[in-house]
Amino acid sequence: MCSLILSFLPGDRWPVLLGANRDEMLTRPWDAPARHWPTRPGIIAGHDRLAGGTWLGLNDHGVVAALLNRTGSLGPAAGKASRGELPLFALEQANAEAAAKRIASLDVGNYRSFNMVIADAAGGFLLRGLEHGRPECKPIEPGIIMVTASDPNDMTSPRIRRYHPQFMRVPRPDPAAANWSDWIGLLADRAAPAETALNVGPRDGFGTTCSALIGLGPAEARFAFAAGPPDRAEFRPIDL
Repeated sequence: MCSLILSFLPGDRWPVLLGANRDEMLTRPWDAPARHWPTRPGIIAGHDRLAGGTWLGLNDHGVVAALLNRTGSLGPAAGKASRGELPLFALEQANAEAAAKRIASLDVGNYRSFNMVIADAAGGFLLRGLEHGRPECKPIEPGIIMVTASDPNDMTSPRIRRYHPQFMRVPRPDPAAANWSDWIGLLADRAAPAETALNVGPRDGFGTTCSALIGLGPAEARFAFAAGPPDRAEFRPIDL
């Protein structure tokens, strides 16, 4: 179960702030965010070597797209396309609205179930694909949104119930000063109980493999990446 936290504050210098931990099989190979797709040169994203797609990325227009598996849908399935292509489809667009429309036009029967977050400095959208019909698409409201394998801000999710109030309490990060310390502390948390920890320790070959921080402003973006669990790997800026 991956986890994503988004803060939307219209009118701020950084209206959209995003933090995300990727939880995956530890043996699944990947590359840190970069321009991995020659036919899509405007996309900077993590690269899943197994299926060729991504779980999180940013484009040169300041659009971010992130994908999370829903409960019970880890891994590929026969007859289904890789969900990792969906953020790439979104990041081919020049703004979040166009990107959300692109994804919302797809037949999600071709994919295993997913949650997606698509945003730019003007706002964003939450999408849910349930393996039939078209994805559900809702605009992001101001505030803190937390997404895991269930619905956004679903307080029946033990992880959201544990961490959403903590993200509400800590100061909002300042990407201009590279000050994400409170968010990093939460993303790195492995405190018991282990089954609800935001930073998943290695268990049965699964765990948190990397972490990302993104700030979106009207004319600038910042992207930092930890190439390992965020309690062990340092966040380093990605060259945009």
